[in-house]
Amino acid sequence: MNNSKQRIAQSKHYLAPLGEIDARTQFGGYSLAVEKIVFAVVAEGELYLRACEQIQPYIGAGRMPRLIFHKRGMPVSLNYFRVDEALWAQPETLLALSRSALKRARQQLQEKVDNLRVKDLPNMGLRLEMMLRAVGICTVQSLRAEGSKQCWLKLKAAHKNLGINTLFALEGAITGRHQAALPDAVQQELRDWFNHNVDLRPE
Repeated sequence: MNNSKQRIAQSKHYLAPLGEIDARTQFGGYSLAVEKIVFAVVAEGELYLRACEQIQPYIGAGRMPRLIFHKRGMPVSLNYFRVDEALWAQPETLLALSRSALKRARQQLQEKVDNLRVKDLPNMGLRLEMMLRAVGICTVQSLRAEGSKQCWLKLKAAHKNLGINTLFALEGAITGRHQAALPDAVQQELRDWFNHNVDLRPE
């Protein structure tokens, strides 16, 4: 562990131009992230960079072995590759490769966000996704653009027995949290809106 902490300190020093690097426990070691984007892992005193096109020649030459850790006694290989001492001796190259790994990690996160479906959001599911699709709200972007109240009104027009729980669920989906975890002030504001705009009916 001490070796890993020393390696983390070294990595932060060498890779400082990338931005503020945050280290957290992950994969039995530590993840390194800039603005919550994980681009590297430190395990057993070694730095492993996330896979990207720029490190492929090093992998192909056998210079950057893959990170493998054991989970319940079974080996699990991750898409991270070890930085050897030769690369540590070339700080500019190491920084360039790390920058590429960070850039690829950002791209992958954006791709995941772009491909996110309504059913994948908190409180949602296939049934509610289909209900929303039927009233013209087909994407996460359109859900967020409409807002929870407008989405609820559109659903209410098609489903007379829709209640306040669905309103809470929609707000939670848009803000990225379980409906039970909505702040009290938000819940109260939604309740007041519901009571002033909708005939109360059980859901």
